[in-house]
Amino acid sequence: MGMIPYILGFSVVALVIGFVIGGIIKKNAIEAQLAATRMSAEGIIDSAKKESDNIRRSAELAAKDKIFQSRQEFDKEAQASRKEFQTIEKRILAKEDGLDQKFTSLERREVEVARREKGLAGQERRIAELDTKAESLIVEQREKLEAVAGLTAEEAKRIILQDMENEARHEAGLMMKRIEDEAKQDAEKKAKEIIALAIQRYAGDYVSERTVSVVHLPSDEMKGRIIGREGRNIRAIESITGMDVIIDDTPEAVIISGHNPIRREVARISLERLVSDGRIHPARIEEVVGKVEEEVDKSIREAGERAVFDTGLHGVHVEIQKLIGKLKYRTSYAQNVYAHSIEVSFICGIMAAELKLSVKTARRAGLLHDIGKAVDHEVEGPHAAIGGDLAKNTEKDRRWSRP
Repeated sequence: MGMIPYILGFSVVALVIGFVIGGIIKKNAIEAQLAATRMSAEGIIDSAKKESDNIRRSAELAAKDKIFQSRQEFDKEAQASRKEFQTIEKRILAKEDGLDQKFTSLERREVEVARREKGLAGQERRIAELDTKAESLIVEQREKLEAVAGLTAEEAKRIILQDMENEARHEAGLMMKRIEDEAKQDAEKKAKEIIALAIQRYAGDYVSERTVSVVHLPSDEMKGRIIGREGRNIRAIESITGMDVIIDDTPEAVIISGHNPIRREVARISLERLVSDGRIHPARIEEVVGKVEEEVDKSIREAGERAVFDTGLHGVHVEIQKLIGKLKYRTSYAQNVYAHSIEVSFICGIMAAELKLSVKTARRAGLLHDIGKAVDHEVEGPHAAIGGDLAKNTEKDRRWSRP
């Protein structure tokens, strides 16, 4: 029991000594760390100073180089400016010398002009004197001639002019007779050449004349469907289109016959569409024919407008254009009348150009010369008279319709 206090006291003393020694060791470590940190900071400061010195030196060198380059550029510009100023100065001096020389030459010219003016004034006086003498001599000679000839100057002039006029008329008559004879000899030859040239310069395509149209069928069974029950379909087609539908032994074909080419075309297109569609009955036939009529009418109008445009004509009445379009479905003497009319229009224009006549008037006459054939199957009379009446009536309608 008596040893415990000593042991406790010794332990306490040992702990205190340990704490003191640990504090001393920790202090020395901290001081060593501080010394190392201080040395590191000093090294960083020294390197920063060195780097800043290097940057400052580099900046100074760059600035000196920039100043040196700027000075060199300035010297070059100053030298160029001096050269330019010297060149301008030389030009100014040269111009001054030139102006001095011009002033000197102008003064000399003024002196020369003044001298010449004096000489011209003297010459004008001498010329005036000579003119006066010449006039007096002319009057004297004229009086002598009148006395010798027994005629005045006016009478002699009139006689001479009359003789010249008679001679000129005689020569002109002979020339006119010679030209007229040559023209008669060459007229027929020239006319043939002009017509041949016009035909050679424009030629169109020809088609054979037909009064029937053939509709091809996919099979002969379609003929029975076209005829219909008790013939109602074929009667409907014929009554609506106004054409005859001929169904004979021709294999896989139906013939449409009629003299109206437009109605025949409507019937052909309608029948082809009905065969293609397969639905063939009176109501459908009427519907299809109505649509085809509208399409053909539109095609006629477009054909007329295209013919007028292609021939370069303007101001043609709409009804006349429609008649021209109808000629697309008309044939005559193995030729399509629409193509023939355009062809004749161009040929007439070429002939008119050769004869120095109005090309547009000739083209218009050529384009319209057969419009009577568009309706000659409906109106009695020759197609030329029918076309003339149509043109007159249309022009009359145009005048009445003008504001």
